[in-house]
Parts: sequence; structure tokens; C-alpha cells
Amino acid sequence: MDDPEAAMMRVLYDEHAAALWRYALRLTGDRARAEDVVQETLLRAWRHPDVTADTDRSARAWLFTVARNMIIDERRSARFRNETGVSDPELVAEHSKAAATPDKVDNALDRILLTTAMSQLSDEHRAVVRRAYYQGWTTGQIADDLQIPEGTVKSRLHYAVRALRLNLQEMGVTR
Repeated sequence: MDDPEAAMMRVLYDEHAAALWRYALRLTGDRARAEDVVQETLLRAWRHPDVTADTDRSARAWLFTVARNMIIDERRSARFRNETGVSDPELVAEHSKAAATPDKVDNALDRILLTTAMSQLSDEHRAVVRRAYYQGWTTGQIADDLQIPEGTVKSRLHYAVRALRLNLQEMGVTR
């Protein structure tokens, strides 16, 4: 018979590895680094089978959170900020000034996550969310622009925000 832990890892890999790799690739922009993130994330899942076996929690959300945190931690690390590959001290100093701060990295990652979650919404939901939250339009302005009743705008906003929240939770965003 199969080892239950090995079977669980096979299921986790089969169900989540491809989506996790695409997510890591979006965040890192590097195929090899994305593969490393997936491998390390699944290794952490293997080390903590209690977390991924919990039926009350989503294994997918846990995996995406681990991957996201791993990428953020790497970006924040001194090793990442100081890896320039340049030996000229003036160029190193110039690169250090231009390096992304942790806040900039967090903002960039948040934008990527939100863009990904928004792309999963229907066109109708995306249209009202963009107008309401990105452009600051009132429900009346949105209704006039889209030529739909104001009640429909409110309904679409409600369901769009709900779907967006679910999409983000599935990607491991917890705040």
C-alpha cells in the first residue's frame, strides 16, 4: 500500500502545482525561481501535513500564502538587495539607491495579486469595480455610463467585491 503522506503530496502536487507555478512566475518574473518556490512550498507542506490536511482550511490558500511570503521574504532580504553582480563600488552604491524598498515590493506584489484577481471577474463586474474603486465614480455615474439601472450597478458591485474577496483568498491573501 502507498504511504499516506506520499499520497497526500501527490494529490497536492496534482491539484495545485501548476497554478502555484503560474502564481510564483507572475510574482518573480523568473521561470527557474518560480519552480524553486513551488518546490520549497510543497516541501514545507510535506513538513507540516497537519496544516494541509485540515478540512476547515484551504490547502490551496495555505500553499499560496507560503509561496507569497517566501517571495516577499526573499525580496526583503539583504542578500537580494545586495546581489548586484557588479564590483565597482560606485555602481553598487548607485544600484542600492535605486533598489526597491520593502514597501515598494509589497505594493508591486499587491498590484499583481489584485490584477490577477480582477482578471477572473466577469466583464460586467470588472467594469463597475473599475469605475467605482479606481475612478471614484458614484453609482449614478456608473449607471449613466453603462446605461443600466442604478440598482443593477449596486448589485454588480456587491457580487463583484464578494467574488474578488474569494479570488484573493484562494490566492492566499488573508488581509
